[in-house]
Amino acid sequence: MGQSPVTQSRIGRICLNDDGGHCCLVNKWSTFLKARLICSVPGADGMETHFDELRDVYIQPTQDTKNPVIYGVFSVSGSVFKGSAVCVYSMADIRMVFNGPFAHKEGPNYQWVAYTGKIPYPRPGTCPGGTFTPNMKSTKDYPDEVINFMRNHPAMYNAVYPVHKRPLVVRTNVDYEFTTITVDQVTAADGNYEVLFLGTDKGTVQKVIVLPRDDLQTEELVLEEVEVFKVPTPITTMKISSKRQQLYVSSVVGLTQLALHRCDVYGEACADCCLARDPYCAWDGKSCSRYSASQKRRSRRQDVKYGNPIRQCRGFNSNANKNTLEMVQYGVEGSSTFLECQARSPHAVIKWHLQRDNSDRRKE
Repeated sequence: MGQSPVTQSRIGRICLNDDGGHCCLVNKWSTFLKARLICSVPGADGMETHFDELRDVYIQPTQDTKNPVIYGVFSVSGSVFKGSAVCVYSMADIRMVFNGPFAHKEGPNYQWVAYTGKIPYPRPGTCPGGTFTPNMKSTKDYPDEVINFMRNHPAMYNAVYPVHKRPLVVRTNVDYEFTTITVDQVTAADGNYEVLFLGTDKGTVQKVIVLPRDDLQTEELVLEEVEVFKVPTPITTMKISSKRQQLYVSSVVGLTQLALHRCDVYGEACADCCLARDPYCAWDGKSCSRYSASQKRRSRRQDVKYGNPIRQCRGFNSNANKNTLEMVQYGVEGSSTFLECQARSPHAVIKWHLQRDNSDRRKE
């Protein structure tokens, strides 16, 4: 931690019409450039903890087809600790790095520095037949100095950092690692959300959303975690079918499918549905069901951002509480008793109260 890792993840760029060079790099790529991909957590002392091994990538399309959002799953390659993270990158940041300085070895120790010399024309890495090379139909038409420069400078000096310079999701000190990712865009009553489905090497799938906060921080919510296979095995691939509202999950032992949403598991009360904060689900006046923008606003209740049932469920909570049963568990003093309470949501907080004999007071 804090030092440059041995394993480094990189992102590459190459022209689809790369024919190689005519004097050198013959039958080899002559436009291929690479840049380091950073996914790290900055420490209080300025040292960075690197998640340096890229495990999976998901490309999220946007309305601008030239600017998708890139999600990457990273793990730690060393044996110091076990951990994984999800980092998000913008195409604007990636383009800026590839349009920036080239890496160059210089000095007695051959250290990497930014190249400050003359750059030949057309700029190395430029595709033939484009805006800047309309008269060059092939990379074989490039001058020798361009091809030689590419052979000696295949890497960019600057690295690509994630949005906000930090991971979106981090897991450390756990007995699993993320292995794959897919993302679904979901429309809710209070906005649009990206729901992350994260596969692990233990054969589970976590359903996660990350909410922005006013202080530029984020709040991560694990909505659900499902054991996919009976035998724990790493998840290798996941695909979403928006039409069928299913998540298809594969591993070396087989292929299965999961529903993107299971709103009924959040209970039969408006408050439980609201506290779940699942963008797929909303209280429709009778039950927790799949949210639809066409539902009548009068009966629809959902608050993903804050999960405030007091504000959302006025008029519904009182009816729900009438059907709520208070469960009392008796125990013998000096002995142990197993207390069981199944939470409606992974981020719910369960509290137990102790009431002694001949007392009306309950102590938490």
